[in-house]
Amino acid sequence: MSKKIIFFDIDGTLLDHEKNLPQTTKSAVQSLKDKGYIVAIATGRAPFMFKELREELEIDSYISFNGQYIVLNGEVFYKNPLQREALGQLTDKALSLEHPVVYMDHDDMKANTPHHQYIEDSISTLKFSHPQHDPDYFLTREIYQALLFCEAGEEKQYEEEFDAFKFVRWHPVSTDILPSGASKAKGIERVIEALKISKEDVYAFGDGLNDIEMLGYVEHGVAMGNAEPETKEAARYETKDVSEDGILHGLKMLDLL
Repeated sequence: MSKKIIFFDIDGTLLDHEKNLPQTTKSAVQSLKDKGYIVAIATGRAPFMFKELREELEIDSYISFNGQYIVLNGEVFYKNPLQREALGQLTDKALSLEHPVVYMDHDDMKANTPHHQYIEDSISTLKFSHPQHDPDYFLTREIYQALLFCEAGEEKQYEEEFDAFKFVRWHPVSTDILPSGASKAKGIERVIEALKISKEDVYAFGDGLNDIEMLGYVEHGVAMGNAEPETKEAARYETKDVSEDGILHGLKMLDLL
């Protein structure tokens, strides 16, 4: 039997709308491993944001920061931080427009402002509190992803000025800042090349805008029932809502379980 690998997004995919892990999903992941399949996570989150989930599911391979920090079998495999000089220039522009920025590395996240309601509103949806204030955090750490807090459409002016970065909105008042060309798909490409897995044996489940490239790239892309319309269009398959045992249903649909 050829080696198969299944990648799972976290929010709205592994975790339900209340950020809980459904028991059927936990059991399904264990069943996949029992059958000898490789199970990995592909998320926009930072590693410190899903440590407990990795431990609960006993998963030690993951793509984080939408492909910018990859760990295989517990070892760091790939790192691609943001350009520090360009990030400083973006920060200056954001300050002039009163748009807060949060800097994230694999260990922690810090904000360039003591408190802002946009940060509170968006970060709280991930069940995390407002990050501490440290405007110089990016000067001494490798930053793999930053968050720009502005209303929908306001990121366009940054897109026009900073070609070193890619901007992906994930919340009404927050946008991811990634290296240009970054995506979960690029991360998956690196992983399957390293593990010598055929593209035909790659599966992925997701629901968000940052899953579009991933679901379009893999041979078996599955959009959750709760996925964004554009994400569903990119996927070959569609399963049920995450709160309706969507993972288990999708895996059975693909004859993996």
